[in-house]
Amino acid sequence: MSTLLRFDPFRELDRVLERTTEQYRKTGIPMDAYRHGDTFVIHFDLPGVDPDSIDIEVERNVLTLTADRSWRPVDGDDVIAAERQHGQFRRQLLIGDGLDPDKMHVSYEQGVLTITLPVAERSKPRKFTINTEPKQESVKPAKQDAIETSAS
Repeated sequence: MSTLLRFDPFRELDRVLERTTEQYRKTGIPMDAYRHGDTFVIHFDLPGVDPDSIDIEVERNVLTLTADRSWRPVDGDDVIAAERQHGQFRRQLLIGDGLDPDKMHVSYEQGVLTITLPVAERSKPRKFTINTEPKQESVKPAKQDAIETSAS
């Protein structure tokens, strides 16, 4: 006897997961981040975004990136497909105390925004030398107070 399964829980789970990731892609800005030597590098994909609409702000340890991409069809255009997201995009990143946002560098080339954040000097590894010579203490003579006794 064969049965027809009308509800496939695994297929439904795939649909929910696809909707969730699709929603993330619509609202998020894709990025890559990595450490290169003493610098952290972050690449954000912002194709078709006017560089004048990009705003980067660092407040405390939060880097906030906002950007606008807009396109409006001209009267008379027959739109066949409109799949690209338009509007304002926003992404926030928590940056560690070990980075120096005051020396941050930003560039925008071929639709990719690149931010480089150097590691703060105070956070770089430091080496210390160990003194193996015995410590010589200098002995100072005790201070002697003169006590005068007078005989009458």
